[in-house]
Amino acid sequence: MADVVWRPDPQRMARSHLQRFLDRTGARDLDDLRARAAADPGWFWREVEQDLGVAWYQPYTQALDLTDGVPWARWFTGGRMNAANDALDKHVATPRRRQLALVWEGEDGAVRRYSYFDLWQETNRVANALEELGIRQGDRVGIFLPMLPETAAVLLACCKVGAIFIPIFSGYGADAVATRLREGGARLLVTADGFYRRGRPVLQKPVADQAAAACPDLEHILMVRRLGADVPFTEPRDVAYDDVVARMRATYESKQLDAETPVMLIYTSGTTGRPKGAVHVHAGFPLKAAQDLAHCFDLQGGDLLFWFTDMGWMMGPWEVFGALWLGATMLFYEGTPDYPQPDRIWALCARHGVSHLGVSPTAIRALMTHGTDWVRRHDLSRLHVLGSTGEPWNPDPWRWYFEEVGGARCPIINYSGGTEISGGILGCFPNSPMVPCAFAGPIPGVPAEVLGEDGKPVRGAVGELAITGPWPGMTRGFWQDRERYLETYWSRWPGVWVHGDWARVDADGFWYIEGRSDDTLKVAGKRVGPAEVESELVAHPAVVEAAAIGVPDEVKGEAIVCFCILAPGTEPGAALAAELRDWVGARLGRPLAPKDVRFVSDLPRTRNGKIIRRAVRAAYLGLPAGDLSALENPAALEAVRAAAGS
Repeated sequence: MADVVWRPDPQRMARSHLQRFLDRTGARDLDDLRARAAADPGWFWREVEQDLGVAWYQPYTQALDLTDGVPWARWFTGGRMNAANDALDKHVATPRRRQLALVWEGEDGAVRRYSYFDLWQETNRVANALEELGIRQGDRVGIFLPMLPETAAVLLACCKVGAIFIPIFSGYGADAVATRLREGGARLLVTADGFYRRGRPVLQKPVADQAAAACPDLEHILMVRRLGADVPFTEPRDVAYDDVVARMRATYESKQLDAETPVMLIYTSGTTGRPKGAVHVHAGFPLKAAQDLAHCFDLQGGDLLFWFTDMGWMMGPWEVFGALWLGATMLFYEGTPDYPQPDRIWALCARHGVSHLGVSPTAIRALMTHGTDWVRRHDLSRLHVLGSTGEPWNPDPWRWYFEEVGGARCPIINYSGGTEISGGILGCFPNSPMVPCAFAGPIPGVPAEVLGEDGKPVRGAVGELAITGPWPGMTRGFWQDRERYLETYWSRWPGVWVHGDWARVDADGFWYIEGRSDDTLKVAGKRVGPAEVESELVAHPAVVEAAAIGVPDEVKGEAIVCFCILAPGTEPGAALAAELRDWVGARLGRPLAPKDVRFVSDLPRTRNGKIIRRAVRAAYLGLPAGDLSALENPAALEAVRAAAGS
């Protein structure tokens, strides 16, 4: 029987955007809506865009065109629109123009607030500046910025002029930045002199200069002065944001673009090979982001969304488009969640009245080690919804987030999808009961299934997470690499998108992500997801965080090796390692007991919290790790190597 720990009350049901959508479409319940959406995706997404109030300059003639096959589906044929029009322009003619669109807080405590009208004017000035710098429709613009108000304005200005923005993680080194700019053929790079990280200035402009030297198509660097630091500045290539934007007109008429016009080129890192450039369009990524935030997170006009992320990750543009399309307010924060004290993230929520908070399970695991007092000293009563994405949950951190942060009254919207999806495949819903660590099921409009090796649906067993039909947010292919896109997602079964995640549906109909397919462990013929092993380890009081990997074994074919971060005050040693091996074996079965347990001070992860298990495995086995450009903490790899050699 499912361990249901939360159910919606009548007030939440009455407010629910999703419930109103069910009523609008005449669907009996979520299952009925999913079935109708899968049977007629054109009908479903037509209802979605109408419900969201998309402002078409010219109406579309056909919602879905499958002439070129499902992998190359085209949406809203003949329609003309602009993602920035739906984010800003249409709001400034209404009373919403006075509502807050963006609140920004720097790590140093500086705060700036922008109404919809303020952000609209700033974005218009930037759009005019882009045109003065020679940027036209179809040109690519790299955005290598921390979470600043200017970051949102540049992103939306690119939309207005019809340029394609390339979001780049603010912590990347020069090679990673150059790869994305060069492959995308960017003509302009927007960066900052630097930003604050744990109280220290981190200079970005020198990194941008190194990257620019390797990018022959790059003509200009537009630099935001965040620190006022003394950094190299080469005229006429380099242009100061403050100087050029301040003298621009505060009006700009957004270009009327075909719905399939590319808006974003975002690179994702794979296990091997160069990063993949996912192409997204004006009526794709923004529409899916807004739908997910409406239907899964129940974000509505006037709510305040704070998702701890970077603009270089999918969740950055997702927050901008989703929040503004829905008429909500977004909070940007420049720094880390635990600086200068472990309560920084809770203080942010209380100070600004956050209603919707999104963090990764990794961040919660780290924050809970500081204890509950840091949370309880802040008034979090305005929190309405908690969100999480990036990786599977372990039960104890999930409950801590639910009980200590949300007071057992806020649902945790577990959310999983990907950059190429434009958001979620699986989610939770404000009008559905919740079980720790689980998903309520597929998000309507994304027909997901768990498929066995024969390509048929399975229940109660681990299989491949797949999508059996089109949706507007699907990437329009990889940049200048048509075949790689088809090989990556569409080559396993005809017309089926295979996402690369293992998933499972239990007897009660709740869904679980069991880790990446390429992370899966198969020990003596028994397949288990690393998240399942890690959850058992984290349940032990000595372990704060863990990564489980598979290594070659002469007898079992593959054996499990675990790397653990210990709770403060816990001493590592052979006795504890043996205890943890027995602990896992007693819970998962002796064949799945780890062959070895090692102790480390940190694990390699991206800034949004994903542990890069392949990097752990490569370090342990002395193999090439593949693309590590997304790695936030390179020193953690050395810790793994040292532990592996001990």
